[in-house]
Amino acid sequence: MSELITAELVDLDLSAATKDAAARSLAERMVAADRVTDLDGFLADVAAREAQMPTGLDGGIGIPHCRSEHVSAPTLAFGRSAAGIDFGAADGPADLIFLIAAPAGADDDHLTILSALARRLMDPEFTAALRAGTDPGAVAALIRGEEPTENPDPDPEPEPEPEEDDATAAAAAPFRIVAVTSCPTGIAHTYMAAESLAAAGRAEGVEVTVETQGSAGFKKLDPAVVAAADAVIWAHDVEVREKGRFRGKPLVDVGVKAGINRPAELIAEARRKAERGEIAAVSEDGGSTDSGDGDGDGGGSGADHAHFGVRLRTYLMSGVSYMVPFVAAGGLLIALSFAIGGYEIASAKSVADHFVWGEADSWAALLNQIGSAAFAFLVPVLAGYIAYGMADRPALVPGFVGGAIALTVNAGFLGGLVAGLLAGAVVMAIQRVPVHATLRGIMPVLVIPLIASAVVGFLMFIVVGKPIASLQNALTDWLNGLSGSNAVILGVVLGLMMCFDMGGPLNKVAYAFAVGGLADPTDGSLKVMAAVMAAGMVPPLAMALATTVRKKLFTKTERENGRAAWVLGASFITEGAIPFAAADPLRVIPSVMAGGAVTGALSMAFGATLRAPHGGVFVVPLIGQPFLYLLAIAAGTLVATALVVLLKGARRTASDPAGEAEATGSDDSRVTVAA
Repeated sequence: MSELITAELVDLDLSAATKDAAARSLAERMVAADRVTDLDGFLADVAAREAQMPTGLDGGIGIPHCRSEHVSAPTLAFGRSAAGIDFGAADGPADLIFLIAAPAGADDDHLTILSALARRLMDPEFTAALRAGTDPGAVAALIRGEEPTENPDPDPEPEPEPEEDDATAAAAAPFRIVAVTSCPTGIAHTYMAAESLAAAGRAEGVEVTVETQGSAGFKKLDPAVVAAADAVIWAHDVEVREKGRFRGKPLVDVGVKAGINRPAELIAEARRKAERGEIAAVSEDGGSTDSGDGDGDGGGSGADHAHFGVRLRTYLMSGVSYMVPFVAAGGLLIALSFAIGGYEIASAKSVADHFVWGEADSWAALLNQIGSAAFAFLVPVLAGYIAYGMADRPALVPGFVGGAIALTVNAGFLGGLVAGLLAGAVVMAIQRVPVHATLRGIMPVLVIPLIASAVVGFLMFIVVGKPIASLQNALTDWLNGLSGSNAVILGVVLGLMMCFDMGGPLNKVAYAFAVGGLADPTDGSLKVMAAVMAAGMVPPLAMALATTVRKKLFTKTERENGRAAWVLGASFITEGAIPFAAADPLRVIPSVMAGGAVTGALSMAFGATLRAPHGGVFVVPLIGQPFLYLLAIAAGTLVATALVVLLKGARRTASDPAGEAEATGSDDSRVTVAA
């Protein structure tokens, strides 16, 4: 731990008023210590991690953390706030703030040390000592684990163990629980949940053995320990690995923060389920049918205990997230080929037979055909990973097969969605069928893929493929026929979706709808793609402009984020506006939604088209009606900027009629108006 924290990385009088300001203050210490190479880039990664799930914990602790390519060495900074800072914990603000920075390729040794800190945070004596410390060096030493300890007796005499018969031993055997904890980053929550469950088990007289599936490694529980367990607890926000080991046991399936905040309740629930004989249907490699108890701490990655609508969204987003890299790579290669050789390059002969090294058209054709090959995977990958999100690895084969058939029968993007859902549902149904122990080993690798592929293939070829193809054709015709008010209305809807959650589920749905049309481009689908990208550029551009024209309405941190937002917006990275929306959602989100709606409507009205799925202003040469397209973006940006300035100005007038002097200070702690 000596490499991770020093006295220079400790601030015992952290004066920041917001979590963003706190992260910046501590990150600046990391920059000064040559641990972080790009302050704004690192803070963007911290904000993105915070957007996934709040990092506040009960007991007054905040642990913002992330992996980042801008971190040169694993680092820990600590700040203590007298006023408290809201990190989203249920019991209120945090006064102990730990900023954990891990390099993108951090080694296991350092991450193991970080996990040890996370465990110690569950010790009340440790946190009390942090609150009482007055010297940064002593506090750094305490965090490193260097607090003085009494010398143990060098040669203690062992105490005699009382003899007991088998009946007494059986009666005294504790209730046994095995648990798995995991979180998206795998640095802090994973190990804090593990320690919390273990400590609660000791207090309750329950034997709890925890497997942490975090970034510091994955060491499976001893099969004998799993076999002897009376119940299982999963406290996870990403997929539990090798779920089949826990089949036949009572199961409590919750989010990782539930494991941290209420471990005793989870242990009690596990005991009740064991007493009632409730056995969860866990497949060898698939999910669980246990409904859990539902909680506000976030569910497991499979969303098994969530409402059906939440589960469906999770399945669809799983497919979209795996599809996006194919979209970006293939789409940009195709766009580049058009820039070099023109749109007619799409009909060029195969470069495997006709390629001339010195001809630009040959290189354009090469790029086009590589990009087209990547695009050919869009629908199968979408279907395969929707199925994977539902039923794990056994569903991959029928999902990919169903997606390929969707292309064969011209069912397109909609066919891929349906094929993925069908494949996942069929596999989940097969997993619920009890089988003899001798067949369990071959079920996920042979029996399930074989049967499910046959069933999904039959359904896609014979039953649902053609109706979906007809629906897809009708949708294509509708898009191609859009004009006037209908096109404008669609542009408004897409613009609102792109700007509402700025990279969240609605944003991804709109984006997936647009890129799905690029697999078989038509004039209508190219207009949709243009409107979606234009609207997605508005939020960061608007916030960048607002921080430029009315600096006094924003904190120092926000003004610095605004400079980065220019580049993020121009690059079609909508997430660049998230720090502003998180700090002031009631004013920022409606403003950027209005701007996005204006841009989407104008883009559709102007008939702008786009063949590239990404790139922002850097693919303007590939846009149909480029000048009008840029005008649409500028108009939406101005609308959003005007609204956010108006709303923030109205708030300032109401809260500080005397003026704006405090907001102009260089220290975020003095920006009391924004707080």
